[in-house]
Amino acid sequence: MVTNFNMVRDHFYCKKSIKVICLIQISKEVLFYMKKIYENIERILISKSELSERIKELGTQITKDFEGEEIIVIGVLKGSVLFLTDLIRKIDLPMDIDFMVVSSYSNSTETSGNVKIIKDINIDVANKNVIIVEDIIDTGLTMHNLKEIFGVRDCKNFKICTLLDKKERRKIDIDADYVGFDVPNEFVVGYGLDYDGKYRNLEDIGVLKPEIYNK
Repeated sequence: MVTNFNMVRDHFYCKKSIKVICLIQISKEVLFYMKKIYENIERILISKSELSERIKELGTQITKDFEGEEIIVIGVLKGSVLFLTDLIRKIDLPMDIDFMVVSSYSNSTETSGNVKIIKDINIDVANKNVIIVEDIIDTGLTMHNLKEIFGVRDCKNFKICTLLDKKERRKIDIDADYVGFDVPNEFVVGYGLDYDGKYRNLEDIGVLKPEIYNK
């Protein structure tokens, strides 16, 4: 019995040691990956703590503006996911959420100006308070088209909330009702924003080095 117990104990500790070694190895790989990713960032534009504080303020303002009412929050995929997730937890109102997939980019850096809805919402927004959430507004073409689309859907209220506003890039006159940060005309990534599908998982928002996207 003692021998069997010792064998079981040794087997347990062996498996536990293997798990610890695997976790350490995974952690090292993650740290190496994140270090390589941040090497492509010219500078941090908005820190994790600044994002958290500003999103809290936006949530408070939305709660105040729609006090006593229900809202529908619609995220524009994929860039808005992190922002929307954090934002709705700071809004103290009854709500429903939905998502849209909109395509307006002909390549990784330049917008084509042609907006195509790939996935529409499933919720009826007639006579509802709608807040559409974007990661960034630059040329304004996508949001202008979305505003026109929702304009014929008989919303009670239609508001635009964007994490970032790049006014220098505007090609059409449109303003957001809720803005997290005004940003300069530089290529920004992180916290949901990407270049070629990468950098979305960065906790901060940074300026991508030009040599990365000018290859």
